[in-house]
Amino acid sequence: MQFGIIGLGRMGANMATRIMRVGHECVGFDRNPQALQALEQQGGVPAPSLTEFVAKLQTPRALCLMLPAAIVDSVLEELKPLLQAGDIVVDGGNSYYHDDIRRHQAFAELGVHYLDVGVSGGVWGLERGYCLMIGGDKEAADHLEPIFQALAPGVETAPRTKALESLPVSAAEQGYLYCGSSGAGHFVKMVHNGIEYGLMAAFAEGLNILHSANVGKQDHAKDAETTPLRHPEHYQYDFDIKSITEVWRRGSVVGSWLLDLTAAALHNDPNLDSFAGHVADSGEGRWTVQAAVEEGVPAPVITTALYSRFESRGQEDYAYKVLSAMRYGFGGHLEKKN
Repeated sequence: MQFGIIGLGRMGANMATRIMRVGHECVGFDRNPQALQALEQQGGVPAPSLTEFVAKLQTPRALCLMLPAAIVDSVLEELKPLLQAGDIVVDGGNSYYHDDIRRHQAFAELGVHYLDVGVSGGVWGLERGYCLMIGGDKEAADHLEPIFQALAPGVETAPRTKALESLPVSAAEQGYLYCGSSGAGHFVKMVHNGIEYGLMAAFAEGLNILHSANVGKQDHAKDAETTPLRHPEHYQYDFDIKSITEVWRRGSVVGSWLLDLTAAALHNDPNLDSFAGHVADSGEGRWTVQAAVEEGVPAPVITTALYSRFESRGQEDYAYKVLSAMRYGFGGHLEKKN
């Protein structure tokens, strides 16, 4: 089967490689000539422009955008006059599902199918496979099932759920799922990433508590501005954090791929000196919190995890200055310098 990919970055290039490994043809477009060269070296078909990219695809065309959410609309506008009825456009990036609903309607007027596909797997997807959450036209999703099967991890990558062992293997067990009408794929991926925020924050907070468990060995100021540590003898531990993450990987309830990645990072850089701790958010966490508010569903963990990312980037510095100003105002409290 032939499949086109626009955007041959970290995700797109690996997805192209994965589908070509099982015999599919991949036509690729990227503004970076080196990315096109790498595709060609693997047997893919490079296209130096969007016009040539579309021309190299057989009708009905099937193509996927692996681009930052901020530029998807501009590229889609360039594509519209080049496509024809029956073609299939897939957005495999992390777009907001509201945008998918709008785009689906616009392409439907042209007779072009539009799918929103949430893709999870990151830079490890080439070897591990990609978890795919699909929304949009069911007919188009069914047509692209061979591509989804090539990209997905496969049933053998996780033990089958006991209740399913006697049943035929489902698409979900293979690692891809048609979730529903337009926007459904990115809605599910949005919540997936919101959960990811909470899981990551829980690991980070827990390891930080372990990291500070030797606070009783440290000298503490004895003044009106410092809360005394009442039982320093209770905090005399110098934990080997990297070894704790290793032991948790084996048989622990919190064992997970996120923990695997954390353990690897700590072994490579035990003090994490190569990181500044400024944690970005690419939108999905915000959209998950917005959906929770509009649905009237409590999501305190995900919301707090999102706010902690804002704080990590210094976006609460002014608020902390206000707090210091108020303390000084009512009590003459001077800030203590670390």
